[in-house]
Amino acid sequence: MDTSELYARGLRRRKKLFGEADVAGRMAAAGEFGAPLQNIINAYVYGDIWERAGLTDAMRSLVMLGMMAASNKPAEFRVHAKGALANGCTAAQVQDVLLLVAMYCGVPAAIEPTRIAAEIFGEVAGPAAKP
Repeated sequence: MDTSELYARGLRRRKKLFGEADVAGRMAAAGEFGAPLQNIINAYVYGDIWERAGLTDAMRSLVMLGMMAASNKPAEFRVHAKGALANGCTAAQVQDVLLLVAMYCGVPAAIEPTRIAAEIFGEVAGPAAKP
């Protein structure tokens, strides 16, 4: 498969996971300077790796959440928590992933992702709703 096909396939997957508006915003965030990176993300991350058959979409989402929490990437955790919800992951599954992160990577690594997950999965009000 050529890269233009991978790119188109990846862009479709990305929009399905995160919504057209979020994808457009992320793709435009760094302007033309960031376009080569966005091409790589669409073609290889979502067009190739996310299309592999070895894991279900939900499993892949849970793995992503664990990696983003463990590597202290809260913005990316938020993005992938929304994707996990779209992929059918439950709050209990995400909670279990974050408990594993707490045990194996340290409690501080799980604190902010737990707050984000609670917000995404509707258990607490988001930052904009705080008084």
